[in-house]
Amino acid sequence: MATAAATSTPAASLRGNRDFRLLWMSGLFAVLGAQMSALALPLLVLRETGSAVQAGAVGTVSVAALLVTMLPGGVMADRVERRRLMRLCDLGGLAAVLALLVAVLNGHVPIALVLLVAGAGAVINSVYQPAAAGLMRTVVPPEAMGLATSRLQARSSTARLVGPLVGGALFGLHPALPFAAEAAGLLLSTLCVALVRTRSRPAVRAGSVFSRRELTAGIAFIWRIPYLRTVLLVFGLGMNFAFSAMTFTTLTVFSDGGRDGLGSGFVVACTSAGALAGALAAPRFTPERHSRFLITATCWSCASMAGALAVVRVPVLAGLLAAVCMFLATVASIGFLSTLLVVTPEDRVGRVQSAAGFLSSLVQPFGPLAGGALLTALGPPGAYTVLGAVLAASAAVTTLAPAARHVPSTPRSESAPER
Repeated sequence: MATAAATSTPAASLRGNRDFRLLWMSGLFAVLGAQMSALALPLLVLRETGSAVQAGAVGTVSVAALLVTMLPGGVMADRVERRRLMRLCDLGGLAAVLALLVAVLNGHVPIALVLLVAGAGAVINSVYQPAAAGLMRTVVPPEAMGLATSRLQARSSTARLVGPLVGGALFGLHPALPFAAEAAGLLLSTLCVALVRTRSRPAVRAGSVFSRRELTAGIAFIWRIPYLRTVLLVFGLGMNFAFSAMTFTTLTVFSDGGRDGLGSGFVVACTSAGALAGALAAPRFTPERHSRFLITATCWSCASMAGALAVVRVPVLAGLLAAVCMFLATVASIGFLSTLLVVTPEDRVGRVQSAAGFLSSLVQPFGPLAGGALLTALGPPGAYTVLGAVLAASAAVTTLAPAARHVPSTPRSESAPER
């Protein structure tokens, strides 16, 4: 099932796994470039138009394109040889970035081109991510999946922390530099994927590629397993929404209505640091074995944070609580994703991964809107109290629901990977 020979420990297994190292490096180059352009694109629109509304449209287009194409992307990842699909995604992203780079160098950047590049990046990501998950499912043995997932999460957290800083600095030197750096990263990513020896070719099935049955196959699989269904609805859907609302509320409160960036910046830094620390520390917790406990602890810690901030609003306390919550949430997510990869049959990994991402992301963009509405209507104490009640309800479900107690450990059906 994996390219490396069986060894005594998961760490030793990954150290000798050449293809996993190449996949890790490929993702690092791709994610780092994407984070640089994620900051540079709205800055470019602001520079060209001076309109904050048009700059904000970049993020709206990206989120909308991602949600619309996420389920079809999972179908593609389960229909096409995944290594080849990842290379095509990198090349497609490279073509879009080069077109934008040429426009920037020429001194004229149509807003339509910026929005097209932002949307294309989201569409490509919706195909690339499930394909990468399917290939990793073939490359990494089940006993090393938790460690592999934590290393991938640490890679992504580092890129999200460093990418915007580097992108902003490069943009300050010249607006074309972040996009040139992203193009170089995509070239390196393509090279790394090309050197991967493992093939992950899903079984060929009859019928329409984008039929309703194919598009909903991942959701149907998740729905049939009580643990996956409960965790995704409560932890993925409900918690993501409530925590997103609480994060926005916290940033608004500690920015003093937008007049002071120090307090809110401290909270953001602590949140990022907590996510990175959780990804680095996850292997010590063997999260795939304790995912239910970690998920429950995350829910209760977030509810406690809301309760504490309803009474005491000090930036240092908010930052520390946010760091703890993100630490636990990251470790818990790694455990859940590891379980999801292991229990999903190889020929359905793409659709199941896309379905999980779709369910987790579906209402998250509305969190800041809800947080702003609660803050306006009830003020900080009332907003935190309502959000704390929602988070406490989620925590109670994960603690008491029988479906959340039985964590699956083996695939529902076996499908031998094609090499």
